Parts: sequence; C-alpha cells; structure tokens
Amino acid sequence: MSTQVDTELLVISTPKLDEGDHERFTHIVLEGYTPKNGEFVPLDNSVVGGMINATPVKALCGKLWVPGRDPQKYPICPTCKEIAQSMGWSLPNG
Repeated sequence: MSTQVDTELLVISTPKLDEGDHERFTHIVLEGYTPKNGEFVPLDNSVVGGMINATPVKALCGKLWVPGRDPQKYPICPTCKEIAQSMGWSLPNG
C-alpha cells in the first residue's frame, strides 16, 4: 500500500533593512496617489503604520527601513529629493 502526499514549500523572505549613511537622512515615502478626477489610492507603504507595527517602508531612493526617528532632525535624502522634484512635487525647505 502506498500513499502519495502533496506538499507545498512556503518561502517567506525577510526584507533586508539598509544601514549606514542613509540613516543620516529623512527619506520621502510614497504612501499613495490620487489619479486625475479620482480619490486617493493608498499603498501598503505607510510611515505611521510602519512606526506603529514595526514594519518596513520603502523610500523613493529604494531604502527599506522601519521608521522610528524624528524626521525633522535630519536633512532630506538628496536622492529622494531629486526623484520627488523630478515628479513635480513641492518639498519643504530642509
């Protein structure tokens, strides 16, 4: 008597969090967008959600981290700033 068992392999990847010089900047995170003549569409990339749930968020520059520091204490990441300005976004001075 032989029994066949179907198995599935579930692979869970843990995001690699960045360290280093990027810690010295405030990064810009796209949390959602508003299409023309439409309502805001949230993305699963909320800084507040990341702080509350200790989950990583992704900045425009590609940095992946768990937010937790006061962003007003650091200058804006030059790469994030360049990307945001190229998209026509207005940024606070800093």
